[in-house]
Amino acid sequence: MGKTADLLSPPEILGLSPSGADRLLDDLERAVPVHPPLARIAGGPDREAVVFGDTHGDWRSTAEVVNRFGAGGEGRFLIGLGDYVDRSPTDCPGGSVANALFLLQWAAHDPSRVVLLQGNHETVRRIAAYPQTLPDEVDELWGPEADRYDRLLALLERGPIAATSANGAYFAHAGFPRALAAPDWASSFESASDDLLAEVVWAECDASRSRRGGSAPWGAADLDTFLRATNLTVFLRGHDPDVTGRSLYGDRCLTLQTTRIYERFGGVIVARVPLGHPLLSIRDLEVEHLSTEGRSFDD
Repeated sequence: MGKTADLLSPPEILGLSPSGADRLLDDLERAVPVHPPLARIAGGPDREAVVFGDTHGDWRSTAEVVNRFGAGGEGRFLIGLGDYVDRSPTDCPGGSVANALFLLQWAAHDPSRVVLLQGNHETVRRIAAYPQTLPDEVDELWGPEADRYDRLLALLERGPIAATSANGAYFAHAGFPRALAAPDWASSFESASDDLLAEVVWAECDASRSRRGGSAPWGAADLDTFLRATNLTVFLRGHDPDVTGRSLYGDRCLTLQTTRIYERFGGVIVARVPLGHPLLSIRDLEVEHLSTEGRSFDD
């Protein structure tokens, strides 16, 4: 994909002609890595992961994440927890398209450091999710050409459905597999069934008031069983806006939202996760609020 300076900003993406959009998709299809279903994040001294939650087309908040944390060399990872599309803020028209393509450019530019997990809005070709504004946004920008939507979604599907770090963190959009065969639990991701996928990208925690029905809610006992079976210690997730920023289940679980459409619940936040020492609890992480919080934009 070339140098960082060559990457298109979200407004530039929205200004592409149909042929320009096709060229960008061509470039991304050559460069965006295909991850295994369960990604591994390497640890080491002075390394960290900057983890952002659901962005839902809020490319202005996504751009701040990239601008603030995109630098850092091999020592800093950017991990997205899924749901990059649909439900865009009103000041981000075409936001799903701009947000997704902007992030995919970064994944192509720095594939060893940028990991874009899939959420329930990226897995819609297996399990339907609503609302879906991405298809209409693509058509409004570049005409009713279904192939462009399919190509964009296929690129998002190259991301893993979960990730772990060497020092004990588990990252996923919503939940985790409930039926595990330790010590070979990771192999269950390799040919993930629809039921397992639903548990990972759809399941609410029982502290949330949401009940969307994609998979049964999980609670403290379920999380304890999972973490014990996997030798992991903390879980970072998105999906449930109403528990944003709350440390749950004995400081073992943190929910992140990085979109202004849900900022009323807990702000527009990211987490900085140290990767150089074992994680004992959520208290080992640092939560930061973005400057887009509480703002709307006219341009």
